[in-house]
Amino acid sequence: MEKRDFKNMDLDLLFLIMLFMIISCAAIYSSQKYLPYEDNFAIKQGIWFSVGLVFTSVVYLFDFEQLRKLSPYLYLLGVLSLFVLMIAPESIAPEIKGTKAWFSIPGFSLQPSEFMKVFLILFLGSVISRHNESREIRTIKSDFLLILKTIGITLVPLALILKQPDAGTGMVVMCIAAGMLFLSGIDWKLVVLLMMVSLLMLSGIVYTYIYKTELLLQVLDDYQMNRIHSWLDPFGFGQGIGYQLKQSILATGSGTFYGKGFNEGQVIVPEAHSDFIFTVIGEEFGFIGGSIVLSLYFLLIFKIVAVALRNKGEFESLIVSGVVAMLTFHIFENVGMVIGLVPITGIPLPLLSYGGSSVLGTLLALSLVNNISAKTKEYMFSSREG
Repeated sequence: MEKRDFKNMDLDLLFLIMLFMIISCAAIYSSQKYLPYEDNFAIKQGIWFSVGLVFTSVVYLFDFEQLRKLSPYLYLLGVLSLFVLMIAPESIAPEIKGTKAWFSIPGFSLQPSEFMKVFLILFLGSVISRHNESREIRTIKSDFLLILKTIGITLVPLALILKQPDAGTGMVVMCIAAGMLFLSGIDWKLVVLLMMVSLLMLSGIVYTYIYKTELLLQVLDDYQMNRIHSWLDPFGFGQGIGYQLKQSILATGSGTFYGKGFNEGQVIVPEAHSDFIFTVIGEEFGFIGGSIVLSLYFLLIFKIVAVALRNKGEFESLIVSGVVAMLTFHIFENVGMVIGLVPITGIPLPLLSYGGSSVLGTLLALSLVNNISAKTKEYMFSSREG
C-alpha cells in the first residue's frame, strides 16, 4: 500500500460534509418529536457520521491502481450480498413495508444496495478505462461493445435490487451507468440513439398509463398503481395512500419564505426523519433554508466536478462522473418527490436523511473523491511524474 499522509486531504470537501452533518442532526432532532419511537435518532446520526468518516478514510490510503485491481472483487462482494439478502430468512432480513432490502443486525440495520452503488462505480470505471486503453482507434463497433459491457455489468445488481423491490435505488443504479457511459467517449451517434430509445420508452409508459391502463395492471399490482394515482392526485388520496405526500406538501408550503423556526414544525409527516427530511427544513426554515441546503449541494457537486477537471486519469475521472451522477439523481429525486414533482420512490437525501447505510455509502463515495483530489495535489506540488 502506498504510504500517504493526510496533509493533502481536501479540507473544503470535509468542511461541506461537516456542514451537512450539523444540518442533518438538527433537522432529525426537530423531526423526531412526532415519531413513535424512543430512540434519539439525532445522536445516532452523529455517531454514524463519526464512524463513517473514520471508516471511509481508509480509502484515502489506497493508490488508485490498487483500487482498480480490487474493483471486480468489491463488485462481486456487492452482488453476493444482494443475492444472500434475497434468499435470507426473515429473522435476519425482514420485509419492511413490502421491501426486503436490509440485513437486521442486533443494534442496527445494513442496506447492501447503498454500498453496491459505490462498488458499481469503481468496477464500471475500471472496465470502461481498460476498454478504452486497449483500443488506439475507436470505432462504432468498439463503442457498441462497450455499451453492451456496461449494460451487462449493471443488469446483475439492478435485477437483484428490483427483486427486493426497490425501484428508487434501481433508478439510481441506471443513472450511474448512463452517466459514466455518456462520459466514456463513445460516439455521439450512439449517445443520440440511446437518448432516443430512452425517450421512446418513457413516452410508451406515459401513453400506456393514459390510454392502456389495463396493460400496466398486468405488470404492476393495485398498490403500485395506487402509488401512481396518489402522486398525480395526492389530496384526492390524502386519507389513504397519498397521506404522506399530502402532509409533505402542506409542511413544505407552510414554511413560506422564512419558516416557522427551529423545532416549531406543526405538520406531522410520517417518517420525516428519513426520506422526507427536506420537509422539516422547508417547514421550519422556509424558502430561505431550503435554498441554502440546495446551494450547499450545488457547491458540493461543483467541488467534485472541479476535482475531475484537474485530474487527467481516465479511471479517476470516470469514478468522479459516477459519484456526480449518483448524488445528482438522489438530490433531484428526493427533493422532487417531497414536493410532488416526481413519484415517491423512497430514496434518501444524501448526507441529510437518517440512515447508517446511506451515510456510510455516501461518505465512501466522497472518500474516493477526496483521494483523487489529494493525488492531484501530490502530483502538482511534488517532483513525482505520472
